[in-house]
Formats: sequence, C-alpha cells, structure tokens
Amino acid sequence: MKNIVVLISGRGSNLRALLAAARAEDWERALGLRIAAVISSRPDVAGLQVAAEFGVPAQVLSHLDFQGRDAFDVALAHAIDAHRPDLVVLAGFMRVLTRAFVEHFAGRLLNVHPSLLPAFPGLGTHRRALAAGVRLHGATVHFVSSDVDAGPIVAQGVVSVRPDDDAESLERRVLEVEHRLLPRSVALVATGQVWLERDRVCARPGATAQLVLLAA
Repeated sequence: MKNIVVLISGRGSNLRALLAAARAEDWERALGLRIAAVISSRPDVAGLQVAAEFGVPAQVLSHLDFQGRDAFDVALAHAIDAHRPDLVVLAGFMRVLTRAFVEHFAGRLLNVHPSLLPAFPGLGTHRRALAAGVRLHGATVHFVSSDVDAGPIVAQGVVSVRPDDDAESLERRVLEVEHRLLPRSVALVATGQVWLERDRVCARPGATAQLVLLAA
C-alpha cells in the first residue's frame, strides 16, 4: 500500500475531490493507494471537517507556533514522514516551502495551481488573466521545485475565457477543472505511470492522453 499525505490551509475543496475519487474508484483495492493523513497549516478550517467526514486522520501544524520558516518546515517534514509517504500533495497549502523541505521530498511533492503555468504564478491568477486579455486559462498540477510555482508540469486543464467572465466566475470554472485534474494526476504519479527524472516529467504511453483536460 502506498501512502499519500495531503497538505491544506483552507476550505479543502481539492481535498474533498481527492477523497471522493479515492472512495468512488476504490483506490485502496484497485490501485494500492491510501490517503493516510491530512495536515493543515491553520486551525479551524473547513478542510479539517472534510478529512473527518471521510475518516482520514488530520492534524494542525501552525506556522505561528514556530520561529521562522526553517523551523516550521523541519517540523512539517517530521510530521509527514511519520506516515511514510510515497507522495505528498499540496491541495491549497498556502505556505512557501524551503529548499531543504523540497529537496527532502524531491519527486514526491505535487502542487495544484490555478493557472496555465508558467503563466501567472503566485496569487490573484484569475484577475491577472482577465487583465492580460487571455483567451485560455486553467489549472496546472506540477512537481514542486525550490522556485514558487515553477516545477516540472505533470498535467494541465484548460478553460475558455468568456466575454462576460469576472474573476469569480472564472475561478469557479477553473476550480471544477482542478477537482478533476488533481485526482487523476495523483493517481498517475502514485502508481508510477508518471514520474520525475532529472527535472523532466516522464509518462508511460497509456498515461499521456490523461495529462491534458479540456473544459468548456
């Protein structure tokens, strides 16, 4: 059984999508995958209730309890390692990670970002996409590197930008893509269908077609 640890900081909508997919597709029996734990950087967020709803152990590790990023990341790595993870998934985890942390989990650390990277890294992606006048927007799942939102890309989901879109409507449609793209990507990486080799994403032929998702 391969263990997956999910890191969150908020409402947990991508966490819910992961857990729902794992349950519906019976990841434990069909794929040998288990979401072993959820760790939140904030207390009292809705994502912790999502974990409880699905019966997944969860804990809070607040960065406010530590003196600086290095100390927090050391404690976070220790908490993750207690679950012997084969994969760590950042699902709305709002912390910039240190180089040491990223290197410790190299090749086992995935993030979902609400833009078609390398366009619009960082925050405010939907507003910035509209301001730039792009016709296509979307979401990206990528391996985490030491640079923010710059790691090798695993998969992308694309939506058309509509003439009447505002940041809120665009966010809703992109989030729907994230909810489909992230579980698919996690399953492919965790089962070895997609992997990182010398900063290059490799995929078995049967997995390639699943790495792009087009939505209305």
